[in-house]
Amino acid sequence: MQGENHALVFDFPEHRDRIHYLKQHDPAFHLDAHRYHQLDHHIRGLEMNQIPTSDDVFTAMKRQRAHLKDRLYEKLRTH
Repeated sequence: MQGENHALVFDFPEHRDRIHYLKQHDPAFHLDAHRYHQLDHHIRGLEMNQIPTSDDVFTAMKRQRAHLKDRLYEKLRTH
């Protein structure tokens, strides 16, 4: 859905406490979560404000967001 908020706590509500803990105690998780949040915010801004963006650039941003989300989820599952 266009403009949908993909914040980690919305996409993984069952891991809400773990997300907060890892943000405070795991610098790599914190950095990836911060990058993920910034990228998601940027993508939603482009979508909601209908800012023209090439399909290649937009697709690359969404792929990067998905990659970060996968890495973050793997940490949530294993730690």
